Amino acid sequence: MSRRVLLHVGTPKTGTSYLQDVLFQNRPTLLKHGISYPADRFDAHFLAALDLMRLRWGGLEEEAVGAWDALAAQVRAHDGTSIVSHEILATASRAQAERALESLGHRADGSGAEVHLVISVRGLIRQIPAEWQENVKHRASITYARFMEVVRDPERSHRIGAWFWGVQEIPDILDRWGSALPPERIHIVTVPRPGGAPDLLWQRFSTAFGLDGIELERETERSNPSLGVPESALVARINRAAASELSPASYRPLVRELLAHQTLSRRTSSPRLSLPPADLPWVEELTEKWIAELDARGYDVVGDLADLRGTAAISDPWPDPDRPRERQVAAAAVDAIKALLLASAERESEIERLRVELEDARRDVIRARSPRLMRSMEWTVRRMEDSQPGRKALGAYRKARGRASR
Repeated sequence: MSRRVLLHVGTPKTGTSYLQDVLFQNRPTLLKHGISYPADRFDAHFLAALDLMRLRWGGLEEEAVGAWDALAAQVRAHDGTSIVSHEILATASRAQAERALESLGHRADGSGAEVHLVISVRGLIRQIPAEWQENVKHRASITYARFMEVVRDPERSHRIGAWFWGVQEIPDILDRWGSALPPERIHIVTVPRPGGAPDLLWQRFSTAFGLDGIELERETERSNPSLGVPESALVARINRAAASELSPASYRPLVRELLAHQTLSRRTSSPRLSLPPADLPWVEELTEKWIAELDARGYDVVGDLADLRGTAAISDPWPDPDRPRERQVAAAAVDAIKALLLASAERESEIERLRVELEDARRDVIRARSPRLMRSMEWTVRRMEDSQPGRKALGAYRKARGRASR
């Protein structure tokens, strides 16, 4: 059984994709230092989280059946430190969290594994706009104004609002996940405010997960980049026009990956998405309440709770993604169309290459088989010429071939 388990439960948009990719690609190195990141594919922990919480996710939940128990078994079998990480775990219910802790080896009497809870957090000033954008990148067509309404709804009656607070209300997440753990085993990693050292967030993750001193390959192609205001508006319009006609299997590679992540995210000069100015006082008041509450609980903080205050973007006029500058949206649309055309041309080229390879392979098979085929035919002809019925059949065949050739 693992002597120590580090369970990272979110939150989204706090560098989690980067962290998980670094952990995944460095599994052999980590294992040499007694640290297991049990995963046979990059999204193994995501599937396990879907399974644990019985979440529907565009059909992937069928692929996820049994994934949590399989992951937990690998954790229990490792005699060292194990890391489990995925941001959607933040929304687990108290009962699901209890089941997860128990399956990972936690025992109330202290006889099991030493389970530590890790949560990475970022201020609401930045998380609220980021969550709207994540909804847009996952097929939603909800306007930013409507999103703000459902987030501010105290009843949380809308599905999007309920999900937002499920993965972003830090004190409540820690209540659900951390009630069975002593505060010294609960670690809060704060995302630095803009303008800090580029490596600072990784340094904090490294400290929280005990990775200091381990040489890891940290170059990664997987990330979850942000979009500017016109780019976000363009994807929302695409969703309204076409998302219902695209299956999740087509939407993910075409819209989220090719357009959003690989193309539109590179337009870094666009105005950045930010909180509506009218909502700043409400967010600032809630943030101060959270900081005081978390500080009083005595958790281990890697970073500074003051980072939750964030920094409000100041621009006049405020760039409203529901009313973007059409010239900027048009420029983004041209880039998107170009990306789709190039991808389509590349696909056609690949199809033609495969067709040529298939035709060459067919000819090779025919050439390889033809000597045996010819010998077999010659033997058959000689046998037929030795009998009257055979000679008659050959004559009819040759006559028919002659008519066909004319």
